[in-house]
Amino acid sequence: MATKSVYQMSARQIIVLAFSSALIAVGAVALLYNFGRVWSTDTSPIAFAETAPSGISDPSQVSDEQNNIEVYRTISPGVAFINTTSYQQNWWGDVQEGKGNGSGSVIDSNGNILTNNHVIEGAEKITVSFGGEKVYPATVVGRDPDTDLAVIKINPPPGLTVVPLGDSNNIIVGQKVLAIGNPFGLDRTLTTGVISGLQRPIRSKPMPGAPTGRPIDAAIQTDASINPGNSGGPLLDKYGRMIGINSQILSPAGGSVGVGFAVPVNIAKRIIPQLIQYGEVRRPKIGADLLSVAGLMDQGVRLPVDTGLVVRNVQPGTTAANAGLKGVSQDMSGNVRLGDVIMTIDGEKMNDLDDLYRYLDKKQIGDTIQVGVYRAGQTTTIPVKLLGTQASRPTRRIQE
Repeated sequence: MATKSVYQMSARQIIVLAFSSALIAVGAVALLYNFGRVWSTDTSPIAFAETAPSGISDPSQVSDEQNNIEVYRTISPGVAFINTTSYQQNWWGDVQEGKGNGSGSVIDSNGNILTNNHVIEGAEKITVSFGGEKVYPATVVGRDPDTDLAVIKINPPPGLTVVPLGDSNNIIVGQKVLAIGNPFGLDRTLTTGVISGLQRPIRSKPMPGAPTGRPIDAAIQTDASINPGNSGGPLLDKYGRMIGINSQILSPAGGSVGVGFAVPVNIAKRIIPQLIQYGEVRRPKIGADLLSVAGLMDQGVRLPVDTGLVVRNVQPGTTAANAGLKGVSQDMSGNVRLGDVIMTIDGEKMNDLDDLYRYLDKKQIGDTIQVGVYRAGQTTTIPVKLLGTQASRPTRRIQE
């Protein structure tokens, strides 16, 4: 009779595994959300424009200076100056008020405004202005920390300018871009530059359980000046179409040094309908606490495979549980036994959690994936049907 080998771990390996889990696997369910695709029937009148807005001449027919003037004059009325207020209690019980500001773009006639999640994160009060004295209270419609994007809403005034959303798939290095935002509180400032690079990997703001933040692939790099306060504002092409959302800078001192990054607008176009409809992005998830084999080996844990994702535990009722994936267990004798190690998904190697996020980003809730696992000395393939996340919170009204 053939016997199945069961890999047992030493006491030292158990300690390292537990310690790694404490650092890496806090909030395991959240860790395995991937910033996903949107499948929505929302019909809000968002301007997914492919042509130049009215008021901007054919750039080939006017000077570069005139093009700058026309883009700014046409688009800047739709760029929001976002102010946030938060309250925090200090050690002695005193309430301290915190202020912040950023930028955003009006994306439809209903008053929905696209911005960065980090601009409004933790805010108790949000207000919006458009360069004049009028201030509008805002509501948080939806937030997506994984892509650092959010939608807020105001009661739309008459004649609200909508910033058209272009196509970030067809942009090239060297083409002209313009950024409009509110750096250091200087409302609706224009800066210009070029696309310096494409497909730059950046990360969203770190969250509990994800110490380095989630990968945001394919970010746009630009030398257009971006500073604190530009966050959430539009990166535009010469036709006045938004191609990115200005989000991060690379700077030792915190100011612009000509290396800025924008989230591609096509990512925003995928998730905006879900943010408006649900208040969040509903994604496929695995529902298991995973640790990279490479990371564990770096800490001295010896495993029977060199790469993959160790299934530490499985949450009941999730994708992983329904598929029968097995986590680390303990037998009657007290020996800790290795469960499954995810080696591949649909034939693609899973070396770390970023590989998982990137792959699941291509998938839809309800899809079935083929998961190659190492189990009890053998490799096998398990069909896994992806389940979605549940709505975790209602839309929240910000204090006015």
